[in-house]
Amino acid sequence: MKCEYCGRDEALPFVCNYCGGAFCADHRLPEAHQCKGDLTQRRMIIPPPQTTVSWSDSGFAPPVATRAKGASVFSEIEIRDIVIAWFALGVAFFIAETGAVFNIAAVAKNESFLYPIFGKNYYPTASQVFLISLFSVGPGFVLHELSHKFVAERHGLWAEFRMWPVGLLIALATSIIGFIFAAPGATYISGNNISKSDNGLISIAGPLTNVGVAMVFLPILLFGTGVWEVLGFVGLYINLFLAAFNMLPIMPLDGAKVFQWSKARWAILFVPLVIVVLVLISL
Repeated sequence: MKCEYCGRDEALPFVCNYCGGAFCADHRLPEAHQCKGDLTQRRMIIPPPQTTVSWSDSGFAPPVATRAKGASVFSEIEIRDIVIAWFALGVAFFIAETGAVFNIAAVAKNESFLYPIFGKNYYPTASQVFLISLFSVGPGFVLHELSHKFVAERHGLWAEFRMWPVGLLIALATSIIGFIFAAPGATYISGNNISKSDNGLISIAGPLTNVGVAMVFLPILLFGTGVWEVLGFVGLYINLFLAAFNMLPIMPLDGAKVFQWSKARWAILFVPLVIVVLVLISL
């Protein structure tokens, strides 16, 4: 969103509680942007809405941002953050799967690594494992967050994805021990009068997207051979696991907001996901 005073692109804009305009940090104060609001009136603090992930200044949520005709769906900052988060997660999964830090020589020689699936052994090379990581793990995380964005915008809200640098560093650090704690970023959503049902729909969109992406990998698993079968299995498992994990009814996960909205819808999605994931783990 651009500052209404200087036009600078601001990822997390400040909103004036007098005139309702959105401004950058340098022009957030009324005197800095030549505020045309009634400064004699007592400031009215509007409580922030319940959203998937929200941000606001002084408890006031920014107004809905409208896009100019022909404008890009994504801002330049958002595109940058998506690419970085996608690539970093792919690298983290690659390190976890190959033990790259402890097997530098093997990775440098592009040697094969064991993947036992369905009682069969596969030996994709290091470069193949890296490509599998990029095209199976990355979409699971990034498309999950973007689905929140698109559904929120359909409800007239401002929404943009932002990476979390610390979370990406943690993912890379934990991958060294073979376990990834992934928190690549979040979709920041803000707006007024968000109902419980709207919030539930925005929240459930992420896990449902993971299920949809998993179904894309299913035929690759069923009909692919060799490295393609590995790609299909990893893509299927990762996305179903992410869907099930995010549906846990614990804040700030999506499942908590879906559970508050509709316990029946939550159960219909969560219970089968847990069963399928447990079956895949046992293979």
